Amino acid sequence: MLRLAVRVRRNDAELVLAELLELTPGGVEQVDLDEVVEYGVYGAPGELPEMPQVRAACGEALVEVLTTEVGDDWADRWREFHTPLVLAGALTVRPPWEAVGSTEVDVVIDPGRAFGTGAHPTTRLCLELMLELEPLGSFLDLGCGSGVLAITAAKLGFAPVVAVDSDRLAIEATAANAGANSVPLDIFRVDLRHEQAPVAETVAANLLAPLLLELARMLVRAPASSRPVRVIASGLLEREADAVAAEFAQVGLAERGRRELGGWAALLLCA
Repeated sequence: MLRLAVRVRRNDAELVLAELLELTPGGVEQVDLDEVVEYGVYGAPGELPEMPQVRAACGEALVEVLTTEVGDDWADRWREFHTPLVLAGALTVRPPWEAVGSTEVDVVIDPGRAFGTGAHPTTRLCLELMLELEPLGSFLDLGCGSGVLAITAAKLGFAPVVAVDSDRLAIEATAANAGANSVPLDIFRVDLRHEQAPVAETVAANLLAPLLLELARMLVRAPASSRPVRVIASGLLEREADAVAAEFAQVGLAERGRRELGGWAALLLCA
């Protein structure tokens, strides 16, 4: 078994991921390395994408490509990597092979595609801020990935809950995980670069900084009645947080909380 690691510039990571998933529909592994994002693909010799395909998919965002041999126990080690996440003694997010958590809210997420189970700092920070909120009204998970935030919101008591993403695999993963958790979600495919986001009172946007800035500008153009009253903005590097907070302040969403972890930041913005 081989592992093909493709490293790309962070600012272009989402676009590159969409292209790579066309080559590897079974999903990729994502590892964050400061200014670089690494996408890992596993397969037997001859099954992995060829270098011309990789270069075409990544374009100028490509930093490095590495190929390493993986031991026969890779499947077991992969499972060991995905362990339960327990927050504030109130929420457990776990893969399906782990036992049900002892917390009031238990969320099961299958990490089998290109998305994790919630342990990445950007998702974890969102979950921490969500636990501080009164779970009232509608909720939008913008850039839902595996659906962790949307499913957690539904279990906390938000309703209705909508999950959107531009990636079809994210839509499929969210639908499957919602079914496994027996929660009702409205799930749509939306590309923020070309389409307006749905309306909700509380929005969790775990996106890269350029998309968060675009979201804030969309809200400036939107009628006041369609703007959220609370936004959790994550996917930010710590140094990007001030600029994003300032952009959302232009639509009356002031910073009410900030959490940081491992170089990442998440903001709670309220009207």
